Amino acid sequence: MKKIYYLSTCDTCKRILNELKPLGDMELQDIKSDPITPQQLKEMRSLSGSYEALFSKRARLFSERQLKDKQLEDKDYEALILEHYTFLKRPVILVNNQIFIGNSKKVVAAAKETIHT
Repeated sequence: MKKIYYLSTCDTCKRILNELKPLGDMELQDIKSDPITPQQLKEMRSLSGSYEALFSKRARLFSERQLKDKQLEDKDYEALILEHYTFLKRPVILVNNQIFIGNSKKVVAAAKETIHT
């Protein structure tokens, strides 16, 4: 399976998609217009090891809700990601049972190498 979960309104996601030049067999899912399902999130969690690894603490709602002051558990991260798309760290790239989460140069480079091999 080759899939990228991204946000079409995010300039960073657009830049990364342009850099990766996804192949024709790669599925793209805009999480704003096509929200992730609980099953998709479970699949991501099984590859990442936790919901926290998939959670974006940079989301505006994270600070607005003062979540940094709360002790969140894995089930809380899961519920928040399913509640609002901005809580998913993006992009999330799945390639043959490997997961690449976020937009750091190291992660993007590893995903690019895996996609094009």
